Amino acid sequence: MNFKPIRPKKIATQIAEQIRTSILAGEFTPGEKLPPERELAEMFGVSRPSVREALNSLSAAGLVESYQGGGTVVKSLVESSSGSPLSELIKVERERALDVIEVRKCMEGWTAYYAAQRALPEDLRKLAAVIDGMERNLDGMQPSEDLDANFHIIIAKATHNIVWLHLMQSIFDAMKEFQQGVWRAVYLTGDDQRTLFDHHRTIYEAIRDRDPEGARNRMLTHLDFAEARSSAYLRQETA
Repeated sequence: MNFKPIRPKKIATQIAEQIRTSILAGEFTPGEKLPPERELAEMFGVSRPSVREALNSLSAAGLVESYQGGGTVVKSLVESSSGSPLSELIKVERERALDVIEVRKCMEGWTAYYAAQRALPEDLRKLAAVIDGMERNLDGMQPSEDLDANFHIIIAKATHNIVWLHLMQSIFDAMKEFQQGVWRAVYLTGDDQRTLFDHHRTIYEAIRDRDPEGARNRMLTHLDFAEARSSAYLRQETA
């Protein structure tokens, strides 16, 4: 019988494994910064060179990217090494954004469905906080575009399926500029903003009440509305 000798793992390897596990568990979302090296060293009770070596190995694996003076950022698992071709396509051919919304209907109907089944109390607290923020903005007629995007990402995170989360984050990153245009040019009336708020509130309530079918149907209603407004925005741009 050939046994192999047991060798202790390097400190950097153990650090990298823990960070990798956190990323793949969705504890860090794409684009989110990891704590600074100094803080990580304190958390792990190790030296900064060990942390740096761990981060370098995660970078080589494509999980994070480090920037000089800008920290270390979690990368999307579906991100292209050459950037975001989808984002560039939408900039050049704006009508492709409607294709993306069609895809969002398929994806987000199911993220809402699974979130209603799997959301943890912390997920529900985050969704409730977004709804509260949107309601405050509605009272002051302030835009909620950032809260809107965050709401959808939290739902994807609440599925506790890392693939859903990274796919959703990539799509929202690609659509960011287009969606800002829609918010600023089309959602101008109080009625529109009230409708958007009501959509998000009812989606949240279905997830909170563990109603998967209700959450899915309400999400599709919301995205039908977004599709109609996006089409209006495109017509306005080309008029």
